Amino acid sequence: MGEQQVLGLADARQISSKVVFTMPAAQLILPLMDGNRSVDEIVSQIGRGLTPPVLEQLIAQLDDAGLLFGPTFDAMLEVLHKEFDSSPVLPPASTAAFADAIVNQEFGEGTTDEQRAEHGPRKLREMMDLWVSKALESAPNPSFDELPRAVVVPHVDYGRGWVNYANVWGRMRVVDRPDRVIVLGTNHFGLGTGIAACDKGYQSPLGTCPVDEQVIAHLRKRLGDKVFEHRFDHEREHSIELQIPWIQHCLGADDAGNFCKVVGVLVHDPTVNNGESYDGSGVALEPFIEAMKEILAEIPGKTLIVSSADLSHVGPAFGDQQKLGGDEAEAAAFRNRVFQHDREMLELVRQNKPQDLVAAMAWQQNPTRWCSTGNIVATLGIVNPSKVDVLHYAAAMDPQGLGMVSSVAMSMA
Repeated sequence: MGEQQVLGLADARQISSKVVFTMPAAQLILPLMDGNRSVDEIVSQIGRGLTPPVLEQLIAQLDDAGLLFGPTFDAMLEVLHKEFDSSPVLPPASTAAFADAIVNQEFGEGTTDEQRAEHGPRKLREMMDLWVSKALESAPNPSFDELPRAVVVPHVDYGRGWVNYANVWGRMRVVDRPDRVIVLGTNHFGLGTGIAACDKGYQSPLGTCPVDEQVIAHLRKRLGDKVFEHRFDHEREHSIELQIPWIQHCLGADDAGNFCKVVGVLVHDPTVNNGESYDGSGVALEPFIEAMKEILAEIPGKTLIVSSADLSHVGPAFGDQQKLGGDEAEAAAFRNRVFQHDREMLELVRQNKPQDLVAAMAWQQNPTRWCSTGNIVATLGIVNPSKVDVLHYAAAMDPQGLGMVSSVAMSMA
């Protein structure tokens, strides 16, 4: 018998860990399950042999897995919220998985949890050192002369983005250590419609960066509790977490062994609603920028702003019809258009023209799917740099040419 294709459905927000496997034809049904149609109405609209019992069975499967809004999903969400609020720090997710993977490579199939816990930090530090060595071996300026006011670093996985992580963080190893790091990330899967700050520290296999309580108090004073309403969006958000081991390894600890204090903030896309929150009820971009400028002018100590940003997301994996790989003229032209668009947008960043960047992205309807325009614009607004340097640009494509993600390493003075 031939292999039968199935469609796997999972929760992008990872509130539910369950997966439902169903018929590929369900792709036609799912967009209609928006709460505005009855079972009979969906059956009538789809046709094609779909019957109420078949649809009701699919609905029951999705509900049991917590993949529909309802009591089952609400119960899962309540558990997640309680676990989130029970600890002052967020545990590692993607960074722990990466450390475990490189330990597994060394010890093989029989690797134990004890071995992962013992050797993970060492292996992760060794890997970061190797990446820095490779990235900066031929660089004319392998270190910053002083601590930048802000940097732009990728948040794509380390395997695809290491060269740009290393180009920024590797240059940090000799600068004065900041008193705090504010990481501005991208809200990939959360429920927040505007700025979503987190009032917790972050943990990685290397240790814990505590939250900067002073910044948190000032944010709450200026923007109210609303700015923390969607703090739960940080639970499984990789764009903040992936910077934590680099902060710990390259900036180091103080004399008491404490790592830098950190504040994580997720920034929405300002091209969608001109900087306002998507639904008009969240915290808008401009009030956040103004609040941060006031806070950093008022509190003592040095602050490093990190824009954790990826750029273009293109290829069939992201909905494009054109494949990226190969030497065919069409594929090469497609890649070149992406690179040209990145260069044009990055030039607006280099010239410190955040409003022009937003206008260009909005007018062009973000053709290559930049995912981090928001935190880049926020960084420029908070810092208002006199100089922006592009340290390195890279794009990583999978072997099949189905998807490519670009990123950049930048510093702001």
